Amino acid sequence: MVVGQSHITTTLKNAIRNNQLAHAFLFCGPRGVGKTTCARILAKAINCEHPQADGEACNQCHSCVSFNEGTSLNIHELDAASNNSVDDIRTLVEQVRFAPQAGKYKVYIIDEVHMLSSSAFNAFLKTLEEPPPYAIFILATTEKHKILPTILSRCQLFDFKRITTNDTVEHLQEICNKESIRAEKPALQLIAQKSEGCMRDALSILDKIVSFTNGELSYQNTLEHLNILDADYYFRLLEAMLQQDLAGALLLYEDINRKGFEGDLVLNGFAEFIRNLLVCRDERTASLLEVVESFKDKYVTVSQKAGAAYLISALNVLNEAELAYKVARNKRLHVEMGLIKLCYLQQALRLTGDGENGPKKKLAEAARSVAWRNIPAMEAVGGVSGERSAEREKGSAVIVETGPKLLIETGPSETNQTPARTIQTPALISQTASRTGGMKTGVSLGSLSSIRQQFAIKQPDDQLRSKALSADSLQQAWDEYTLKLRELKNPAVQSFVRAILEIQSENLFGVVTHNNLEMKFIEQEKRSLSEHLQKSFNNKTLSFSISIRENTETEEPAEKQLNKREQFLQIVEQYPLVKELKDRLKLELDY
Repeated sequence: MVVGQSHITTTLKNAIRNNQLAHAFLFCGPRGVGKTTCARILAKAINCEHPQADGEACNQCHSCVSFNEGTSLNIHELDAASNNSVDDIRTLVEQVRFAPQAGKYKVYIIDEVHMLSSSAFNAFLKTLEEPPPYAIFILATTEKHKILPTILSRCQLFDFKRITTNDTVEHLQEICNKESIRAEKPALQLIAQKSEGCMRDALSILDKIVSFTNGELSYQNTLEHLNILDADYYFRLLEAMLQQDLAGALLLYEDINRKGFEGDLVLNGFAEFIRNLLVCRDERTASLLEVVESFKDKYVTVSQKAGAAYLISALNVLNEAELAYKVARNKRLHVEMGLIKLCYLQQALRLTGDGENGPKKKLAEAARSVAWRNIPAMEAVGGVSGERSAEREKGSAVIVETGPKLLIETGPSETNQTPARTIQTPALISQTASRTGGMKTGVSLGSLSSIRQQFAIKQPDDQLRSKALSADSLQQAWDEYTLKLRELKNPAVQSFVRAILEIQSENLFGVVTHNNLEMKFIEQEKRSLSEHLQKSFNNKTLSFSISIRENTETEEPAEKQLNKREQFLQIVEQYPLVKELKDRLKLELDY
């Protein structure tokens, strides 16, 4: 029986009924979804002597009986995983020449066909392209991309899909009813989820649990045998985290740990739980929720309590914790650190602002007026008083230069009780005023020129002037940075020492290295080196380029490595008695 593949079974039944069978089929899809089973049923149906109206086999004729007993001579199966050589395919091709003695077709089922070697595929091509009319080939594979395109073009392709959870539950329930097994539906749903669309795994799990429990399949014993943590633990964990109950979350994890569940399993299960909550929040994605039916309403209710920002952030924290779990030395502490982050994650989101309500703005204190100091009346400088009074009558702010201070006066728009305000400025005001044409009065605060003038006034002289680039100053700044690297024991020190500096323009110089390795070392320090040089010369536009200039002259090493013979001759030259000792004892040197 093939479950969950109606799009394939319907097509094959119509082909049998209309007598339009292809000479080669290719069944591809995930493991355990019924590819080989479907191939066997197809082989049985096309050889049936009395097929039914819907294309099914009768199970009563000689061909069907021999097939059920496993004695049919018209069906040949080959496991390509263990028989993938050219000789195996040649043996198969030789068998194709003989017509069936009983029945219409000889069916050749080749399982895991992608395991055949390239030479075996090539040996199979001609037979697959022009087979005898009584031969039908059914190829099955889990990895279609590994099959040669020449094979794919000669076959009729059928893509099997994963079996849905509902189809798996229905099939398991049908088996339990036939075998008189008492099974709870939540337990069957749990088995279907664990099998991940593979019917073979689902049947294996069901058989194992039923054998252990003497025909009783409950939700609790299924959890124990599958080593799955109950979703109720995750609901309690999330509730503790939303209430920032760190002690409750840690005690709950201690209870989970005593039950024998590993930390990575807890992190993975909790991440899947958070994913399900996130899916429940939107009706459009509610169909993606695959959990036990008894928990569905609870998932929907809890998902509305937790905000989307919290769920997404929690999913990110759990993902990082699971990735780093393998390299963590203290596994338990690593999991507890993740739980601590999740407990205080909601508070962190409140401080930074969550995605639903927008960023939270810090509440400012009540506005207070600045306590300005009263300034005594001063004499107008250079006939300013008349212009200042005229500006005051217009109700605009006026800036008046009064030596080392800048006096800002306001017009009658302000109350008489508001005193004049004074801003301390450097003595550069007078120089700036002279550069701007001697204007010392009546500049409006709202104008762009006033803002530029004030910004220029605030800049000290040493920041406005850059230091000229010269060979000595450049070498000095270069040596200062080299000294810093030497203190940090950086391996790039020798590259900096051997480098040659060449000034190319006012804002550009070149660094000449001797080999690629030295250039790489200097490039690694390029960013911090640029900041150091720009700061030293007070020039933000200063830059440099790095190049390689190979040295054509071969440099002799400072100390030549001597071989054993040369070492002996050097010792003899310094101590002649060593040679005399060698001769008397008739010693030989091992060079």
